[in-house]
Amino acid sequence: MTDDRLLEAARNNAEWCDAVCRSHGSPGTFSALSWTNPSATPPYYPDAITLSPDATWTDLRDGVEGKESASVKDSFAAIRPPGWDLLFEAEWIHRPAPANEAIATAATGDVVDWAVVRDPGTLRDWERACFPGQDNDLFRPSLLREVTVLAGRIGGDIVCGSALNASGGVVGVSNVFASGCDLDAAWSGTVALAAELFPGRPLVGYETDPAPASRHGFTPIGPLRVWLKA
Repeated sequence: MTDDRLLEAARNNAEWCDAVCRSHGSPGTFSALSWTNPSATPPYYPDAITLSPDATWTDLRDGVEGKESASVKDSFAAIRPPGWDLLFEAEWIHRPAPANEAIATAATGDVVDWAVVRDPGTLRDWERACFPGQDNDLFRPSLLREVTVLAGRIGGDIVCGSALNASGGVVGVSNVFASGCDLDAAWSGTVALAAELFPGRPLVGYETDPAPASRHGFTPIGPLRVWLKA
């Protein structure tokens, strides 16, 4: 029997991907077994996602057929697309609902000042901190109406951050980064703000290296794979 936490995590992540795609004017389509997007998806975002271990390659075709390059997120590590390359493997993670979490200081002793990103200019600064040296215009202003973007600052500069999206009974955690402080400070602030903004909700997400998240109460609950057609 499939762990319900896995199903919730996969669905929540697909909701996040769809929100990002909608902000670019290219929403996907949900079925019982998969999410697919026949349009071009933004950089780093898949063209199809499995939502059930019962999904087959046929359930993903609407998102990949006719595309020279595409990617598929196999949420249950159960599909091997014919002729595709494995891009990376990761672990779904889950944390029971946090409560009254203290925000840790950075390893340097600096206090990280956390806030919700609410305007396009700060969102652009956040993205540049998340992806140093890149300017992909990945996160569009309309996304702020659907998800919660968190920025941590030291001395006015964004040094860490993350994104939260609520769906069903859980909150997805993604894009946790630290570009001017230690990663533990980023995870600590993210968990504390999630407890404040979404009380009583468990947290889910995925990480290629779940160790930092595990230090903040998350448990690996199952593997996923992302496949690339190049």
